[in-house]
Amino acid sequence: MASHTLPPLPYAYDALEPVISKQIMELHHQKHHQTYINNLNAALTAHATATETKDVPALIALQQKIRFNGGGHINHSLFWKNLTPPGTPGNDLASAAPTLREAIVSRWGSEKAFTESFNATLLGIQGSGWGWLVSSGGPKGRLEITTTKDQDPVTGSDVPIFGVDMWEHAYYLQYLNNKAGYVDGIWKIINWAEAEKRYTAGVQNPVKL
Repeated sequence: MASHTLPPLPYAYDALEPVISKQIMELHHQKHHQTYINNLNAALTAHATATETKDVPALIALQQKIRFNGGGHINHSLFWKNLTPPGTPGNDLASAAPTLREAIVSRWGSEKAFTESFNATLLGIQGSGWGWLVSSGGPKGRLEITTTKDQDPVTGSDVPIFGVDMWEHAYYLQYLNNKAGYVDGIWKIINWAEAEKRYTAGVQNPVKL
């Protein structure tokens, strides 16, 4: 069985400053994401052994570990790609994502109404989780704002256009309890070019078991 490895960031650790600090990015990528990968690899190895020995109780017990750590690997692999340094061409919604922008305005009435709705959803998450813009049923579907708990990924036919990590490790060292400051700042580093690609063509599963 092939082991999963940590994907490289598409930018330097300090490239998202001042929105997200270098310290947070190093810890988030090298420690948190790497831990999900390590635990996923261990769970998959144990799953393969349990399958060979037909140990059904062990297989059942491993499902949550695979779900949590596999979801953490999937979500973070997508997260790094849907961010971009502030001020780069991909960060401009109008020029980088014309099709997606039209769909957002059609759905929410304006860019401002969309961001306000998304922010309210993010700040309404209780505990740890993720906020997502998804395309229902596949590419170019109806846009929806949704959340997933803990490290649950977007599943089924919905396409994750972009997601925002609302676990405290994503912002607390820099923003402390000012969660709203992190949420407001995230728009300065969204990679709309990547979001446009996902909306129009879907997204390839970043984790193949």
